[in-house]
Amino acid sequence: MSKTGPLDLAAGVGGTIEKSQVLSAVDKYEKYHACYGGKEEERKAEYSDMANKYYDLVTSFYEYGWGESFHVTRRWNGESLREGMERHEHFIASQLVLRPGLKVLDVGCGIGGPLREIARFSSTSITGLTNNEYHIKRGEELNRIAGVDKTCHFVKADFMHVPFPNNTFDAAYAIESTCHAPDAYECYKGIYRILKPGCYFAAYEWCMTDSFDPKNEEHQKIKAEIEIGNGLPDIRLTGQLIEALERAGFEVIWEKDLGPDSDIPWYAHMDKKRLSLSNFRTTGIGRWITTLMVKALEYARLAPEGSVRVQKFLLQAGEGLYEGGRREIFTPMYFFVARKPISGSP
Repeated sequence: MSKTGPLDLAAGVGGTIEKSQVLSAVDKYEKYHACYGGKEEERKAEYSDMANKYYDLVTSFYEYGWGESFHVTRRWNGESLREGMERHEHFIASQLVLRPGLKVLDVGCGIGGPLREIARFSSTSITGLTNNEYHIKRGEELNRIAGVDKTCHFVKADFMHVPFPNNTFDAAYAIESTCHAPDAYECYKGIYRILKPGCYFAAYEWCMTDSFDPKNEEHQKIKAEIEIGNGLPDIRLTGQLIEALERAGFEVIWEKDLGPDSDIPWYAHMDKKRLSLSNFRTTGIGRWITTLMVKALEYARLAPEGSVRVQKFLLQAGEGLYEGGRREIFTPMYFFVARKPISGSP
């Protein structure tokens, strides 16, 4: 898990945004979302700006609370959160049959926690694709520390416009990242293009399940909390993703919501009532202490103005994710493996 402390958290809030501009960035980010009257159409049109502001504002909070990997995981009894996250990453590598010599793309890589773990696990060369400058700066530093900077690197680009030649990569994966795409088909079409014929794309996707009722106000509230707390333009249904994959040209090898298949559900560590010494920062008490700490840091001007509001919408995210998981109307663990046909073009 992360070894960052309170001062590291304070220094990182805002990412590449000037500290004096953090509050106005929070204002603009919040106004994209339904909780503040924002519209889905605007979020989709401005997805790049919205996602960049989101990750500039929240990355230091993520690293402080979660470590280098920004995703959830299912767990078995006796398994720690960190162990579950590593297994989660190894699973996607095994489904792609990654091995030495392959050239792999991590689509929406964040600061590269999964990239480094998968590179060490499979001895592959991995390119991390992200549109966030702060993620690249932090990721390159962590790659050097981990000793993978010779085989793994980052490219700054929008995954809606993948900047690689046709048939470049032997495999591609996305871990809870392409949910930021305003159009799944256009995103998958770009990934299809850069894969070599016969190669595979695997992903964990965020979806509303068939139990989601768009006419249920409580369901809509939960969905809106997840969207504002996680920088999402919308959350698609599972069937929409399969349709988008097939339309892009992929053969879907298998797909399943992996969320129910575990002893400890993926949302368990978001339960405010739970106690945990190993992951104290993500418990209810831990989050309360973090909120007090952020208020003190902002008051002392060690953290920029607006930091408390960032913490607030992240707490909203935790509430929405927990309720969405508990009510089985949302999953962040819809998994699929898809193949570009050998005869596929381009």
